[in-house]
Amino acid sequence: MHLAAKEGTNAMLVLSRKINQSIMVGDNVRIVVVAVDRDQVKLGIEAPRDIPVHRSEIYEEIQRTNQSAAAAPVPAEKVEAGKATLQPRKPTQKR
Repeated sequence: MHLAAKEGTNAMLVLSRKINQSIMVGDNVRIVVVAVDRDQVKLGIEAPRDIPVHRSEIYEEIQRTNQSAAAAPVPAEKVEAGKATLQPRKPTQKR
């Protein structure tokens, strides 16, 4: 086990694992080394469906897309259309 950190970043725990050995992240995420072939490692990730799991480049693209969408101005007609759809619900009768 080895801890490595660049200045201003979180520490990175570096572990050695062999095929079929795993690492637990918290109580409910397991990362398993499935295969090693030259410079490529295949990992299996067991996690609850409500925990998003993405390759880092996909995660970064999602973040960029979300940030640009949040920063984009909303056209006036969309704001007016949104007001029409945001009506309070009427209470339902119990049976």
